[in-house]
Amino acid sequence: MSQTLHFLNEHSLAFPDPHFALSEPNGLLALGGDLSPSRLIEAYANGIFPWYSQDEPIMWWSPDPRAIIPTSDIRVNKTLRKFLKKMDYRITCNYAFEEVISQCADAPFRHEETWIVEDMQVAYHSLHKLGHAHSIEVWQDKQLVGGLYGVAINGFFSGESMFYQAPNASKVALLALSQLLSSHDINFIDCQINNPFLASMGAIEISRDEFIQQKNTAIKTSLPSGVWHPRELYLTT
Repeated sequence: MSQTLHFLNEHSLAFPDPHFALSEPNGLLALGGDLSPSRLIEAYANGIFPWYSQDEPIMWWSPDPRAIIPTSDIRVNKTLRKFLKKMDYRITCNYAFEEVISQCADAPFRHEETWIVEDMQVAYHSLHKLGHAHSIEVWQDKQLVGGLYGVAINGFFSGESMFYQAPNASKVALLALSQLLSSHDINFIDCQINNPFLASMGAIEISRDEFIQQKNTAIKTSLPSGVWHPRELYLTT
């Protein structure tokens, strides 16, 4: 299939086939459109996500290869396992979505310009209110010290970003998410693009075709209605 950069029609939510995405930059599929909940849900349902910086047009991506973490193979090394046994963190789901996304946008370790611009934050707040965007929070002494957020369509969870302000807090959030999904027979977390941190936690790269197959299976998997209700989560160590 030939690679062609597409411009989205503001009067249609349709996206081009992900196989039209460019090889360079890897995965760039389309420009334009908007960040309405309907368009975002359509994008994620097709394995496409927005990623752009301030003063740029909205860019839509479907990279090849794709990074995922198999929930059965998330990596807990000896150091992390020892930490988990003595940690005093509390873990919650959907207690502080807006604070998590704000912290992710301003994470001190992020040296490059953030892609979580104000319009993106507003858009994901809307998705959260509709029950399609969720957060995992890590607390210490009532202070939010780590977390992550992402988009879920049935059993398909696409992670967007994470942050930490205390040792291993983002790892704890990721492990909690993995165990939550695994407990409902969900086999993977979509990580979009790999990086050293994700690789250290067990992320692997698979082809776009294999990812789409797994994504389609996950989307067809219904989860119990209470999975994303605000509540405390507990790790199995």
